[in-house]
Amino acid sequence: MQIYKYINARDSISFQCTDILHVLNAASNFKRWFKISLIFSIDCNVASRFAHTVMTSTALNKANVSQEVFFEVELPKTAFITNFSMSIEGKTYVGEVKEKEKAKKQYEKAVSSGQTAGLVKASGRKMEKFSVSVNIAAHSGVTFTLTYEELLQRRFGNYEIMIRVKPKQLVQEFQIVADIHEPQGIAFLDAYGTFITNELLPLVEKTVTDKKAHVSFSPTIDQQRKCPDCDGTLIDGDFFIKYDVKRTQGIGDVQIVNGYFVHFFAPSDLPQVPKNVIFCIDVSGSMYGKKIMQTKEALLSILKDLPENDYFGIVIFSNDINVWRPYLSQATPENIQLAQKFIMSLQAGGGTNLHDGVIKSIEMLYKEMKTNSLADNSVPMIILLTDGVPNTWPRDLPQIQESIRDAIGGNITLFCLGFGYDVDYPFLDVLAKQNNGLARRIYEDSDAVLQLQGFYDEVASPLLSEVHFNYPDNTVSALTGSYFKQLFNGSEIVVAGRLNDIAMNDFPIEVSALGCEKATSRSIRCANYKGSSSFSSMDLQVTKDRSLTVSLRNSVKFVIILHKVWKKHPYHQDYLGFYTLDSHFFSQSVHGLIGQFYNGVEFEVSEVFPGQDEGKPDALMFVKGHRVVVTRGWQKDFRQDVKNGENVPCWFIHHNGTGLIDGVHTDYIVSGLFKTI
Repeated sequence: MQIYKYINARDSISFQCTDILHVLNAASNFKRWFKISLIFSIDCNVASRFAHTVMTSTALNKANVSQEVFFEVELPKTAFITNFSMSIEGKTYVGEVKEKEKAKKQYEKAVSSGQTAGLVKASGRKMEKFSVSVNIAAHSGVTFTLTYEELLQRRFGNYEIMIRVKPKQLVQEFQIVADIHEPQGIAFLDAYGTFITNELLPLVEKTVTDKKAHVSFSPTIDQQRKCPDCDGTLIDGDFFIKYDVKRTQGIGDVQIVNGYFVHFFAPSDLPQVPKNVIFCIDVSGSMYGKKIMQTKEALLSILKDLPENDYFGIVIFSNDINVWRPYLSQATPENIQLAQKFIMSLQAGGGTNLHDGVIKSIEMLYKEMKTNSLADNSVPMIILLTDGVPNTWPRDLPQIQESIRDAIGGNITLFCLGFGYDVDYPFLDVLAKQNNGLARRIYEDSDAVLQLQGFYDEVASPLLSEVHFNYPDNTVSALTGSYFKQLFNGSEIVVAGRLNDIAMNDFPIEVSALGCEKATSRSIRCANYKGSSSFSSMDLQVTKDRSLTVSLRNSVKFVIILHKVWKKHPYHQDYLGFYTLDSHFFSQSVHGLIGQFYNGVEFEVSEVFPGQDEGKPDALMFVKGHRVVVTRGWQKDFRQDVKNGENVPCWFIHHNGTGLIDGVHTDYIVSGLFKTI
């Protein structure tokens, strides 16, 4: 935490407060003794997922004596305060940032010397509370201005802005305003509050255009009242703004500002990669009672939702290590039912042998990998749930972390869930980060089951693994992380860096990753960005043994499919088919198959008569002003989810398509993939 210091020269009052990381969840709370009038506003501006928020609160003392006012703001634990100031009688006092290690000592020193002081401290699961008090002279006032920033993170398919508002009294002027600008375009936006009644709902105003959105909420003092004659306020809760941006099939959006770039990567419409997951569950004595009951309930729900192409295992640990089965099982309805019975039989008791429980989980996954019993593109992961500190050998926490990291070897993702308040959460946080995962604290409340389910939902749908971002060394530097073990559905990867040439507005980018198509084949996504600051690009998606999809950003999109024929066919050969998926940018003068059939052609088939082959009748087709002879046959459609294709009826044109195609058939054939004749 960081410290700000203020000196009031007139009253010789020193003011200190601490700071935290991240932004956009704010609220003010003023306690009053006599006559305090409040003005409260939040002005939030979001540009390309980066939010800049200014909160202004003014307290006016209308009494004939001085009064003490408490200013309290709730912020997320990841918020970053960039400025805090107080204005008293026309003079502004601005904070000085200090190192977080000095915060608590300086705060305690200020309090012991009788100075006015402020401190940030935990106030809930996601929030921390900053509070400070100040004396206001009679008929005077103070204005607090707090500025904070954050990079919005994408979860469950949207970005969320949460503003906590708990004034605890009526406010003379109350206003929340948010302006959002997203160059990619805004796909959807919603705004609502936990305290919004039917009467307040019309006051939530939303205006959304292609790339901009404006949200406001400004109730009058009478509209804030719980009843016409009440002093109590309805404004007590959280105000949410949720939105997402438009996305293409490409490799993301790149934005350049002042010599720096940010690369946002969240591809859409990718199939889910199968996962191999082991649930490693603490059943020690401290889990007895409500904790084990809630864990059971959550696991029953999680198991029920496993896709059938996933494989799973269950390891439980206390003093000893036990497993449901010594191998991973496919998530079939029968196996799920048997696993649920095992979960229901769990009892809590004994010590916390976390190390051996995780090591057993690792060994089970590696055994399956070595025997090739799992899909080669599946994602291995361990979800560890514990409520205590390891108390069996080895007890040394760094030793446990090192042992587990060596055993995993960078090949398995470990997620750590800390249940309750006795758990050593920093230990779990490091353990998860060392193994490409993340840690979460599960609070021991009535909704613990929903917390567990919510975390699992975040990691339940991997889309890509082994995601690598490659940028030329001679063009960029000071990169953030460019390798990610997985990308999960609804999330986003963000890579930032500095350009070696501040005037640069284009550079090549390559993204490679492992994914799946139809849950079995392996796909590699890679692309090369070149061009202007708008980064017009060509994206390539290769699906092994199947197809190549080419997308030109803001332009055409087509797919090349490998058509295989019978190996001993007397004259037909394997060939590549070229098909348009989106070619509305083609001009009317485009010649060839890529343009003329994009919108289809009008035709009519009539006068069916026997053909040369029995079962394949001929007919006359009237198309494009011509009358041509066609023959009905059958062709396999491999686009369907059928292993050997599906037979569909077709009309075959004779004489190399004469009368149907423009020009002659040789206009559409090349002797080699990279030849023009």
